Amino acid sequence: MVTEYKINGEEMYGFFDSYLLNYSDFVIMNEVTAPCRILKNHINTAFLVTVYSFVFFLSLLGNAVVVFVIASMDRQKSSTDCYLLNLAVTDLIFSLTLPIWIAYVKDEWIFGEAMCKIITFMQELNFYSGILLLACISVDRYLAIVHATSAITQKRHLVKFVCVGVWLSAVLLSLPLAVYFKDFKVKADSIEFKACKEFIGPEGIDTWRIIIRFFRHTIGFFIPLAVMIFCYGFTIKTLFQTKNGQKQKAMKVILAVVLAFIFCWLPHNVVMFVDTLLRAHILNETCEIRYEIDKTMDSTEFIAFTHCCINPILYAFIGQKFRSTFLRILFKNGLISKRVLSVYGRSSSYLSSSGNSSVTL
Repeated sequence: MVTEYKINGEEMYGFFDSYLLNYSDFVIMNEVTAPCRILKNHINTAFLVTVYSFVFFLSLLGNAVVVFVIASMDRQKSSTDCYLLNLAVTDLIFSLTLPIWIAYVKDEWIFGEAMCKIITFMQELNFYSGILLLACISVDRYLAIVHATSAITQKRHLVKFVCVGVWLSAVLLSLPLAVYFKDFKVKADSIEFKACKEFIGPEGIDTWRIIIRFFRHTIGFFIPLAVMIFCYGFTIKTLFQTKNGQKQKAMKVILAVVLAFIFCWLPHNVVMFVDTLLRAHILNETCEIRYEIDKTMDSTEFIAFTHCCINPILYAFIGQKFRSTFLRILFKNGLISKRVLSVYGRSSSYLSSSGNSSVTL
C-alpha cells in the first residue's frame, strides 16, 4: 500500500527555503563540491594595519614634499617635473583611501555601498594614472637622453595635454570596475561580516566584465611595462656609453625605478590575470586553487599598495638634484642655515646645466 503525502504551499516554501543560497555562498562555492572554506584575511590583521598605517604616513609626507618642491621651483618646469607632480598627486589621492582601508581590514566594511564604489574608483584611478604616468616618464627620459634634440624643449607645452589625456583615460578605465563593487555579507569560518568586493554571481563573470579585466591587464600593466622596458633599456645603454659619472648615477635611479615597478606590480597583476581566467572558466577551479589564489591576492595587494610611498624615495630622495632644490627652498624660507645648505645642498655641474633634466634625475 502506497501512502500519499500532501504538502501545502507554506510547507513547500519552507522545504525549498532551506536549500536557497545567498550570494556569500556563491562566492565560496565550488561548482561540483560543497562550499569551499574561506578566510576573512589571509595575512595577520595586526601586521596589515601596521603596514598600511606606515605606508599612509610615509606616502602623505613624501608626496606632499614632492608637490611642494616642484610647485615652488623658480625656473620653468621640465616635462619630467610635470609628470612627477601629477604622479605625486595621484599617490596622495590613493593615500587618502588607506585610513578607510585600515578600518576595513581591522573589522568589516561599515561605510556603505556608495563609499565602497568611491574608494574602489579612487584606487583604480591611482592604478591607471600612476602606471600611465610612469610610462610617460620613461618615454620622456628616452627622448631626452637617447634622442636629445632641441625639439624636445620646444614642445614642453604638449606635456599638459598628455597629462590631461592620462587623467581622462584613467577615469574612463576606472569607472566600469567600480560599478560592480558592492557591500554585502560574506561568511568566512562561520563568521558573517560585510565586505566591499566585486559582485560575482554563481555563473561567474559575464563577457563584458571579462573584457574590462583584460583591458586592465593589458592597458593597465603589460603595455606600460613593455614601454618602460624598451625605453629604459635604450636609456641605460646610452648612459653606459657616455662614461660620465653623474650620468651613471642617473642610470642607477632609472634602474631602481624599473625594478621597484616590477617588484610591486608584477606579482599582483599575474595573480589577477589567473583569477580572471578562473572566473571566465577558462581554467578549471577547485577549492584548493581558489584558496591559494585568494591568499596570494591578499599578499600581493598590500605589496602593490606600498608603491605609492616608494615613488617619492625613488624619484626624489635618492636624486641629488632634488635634495639640492629642496634644501635651497628651505634656506630661502629661513628654515635651515647657510652652512647646512653648503654641506648638503651641493649639486653636480652636469645636472645643474642640463636644461631638460628633471628635478630628481
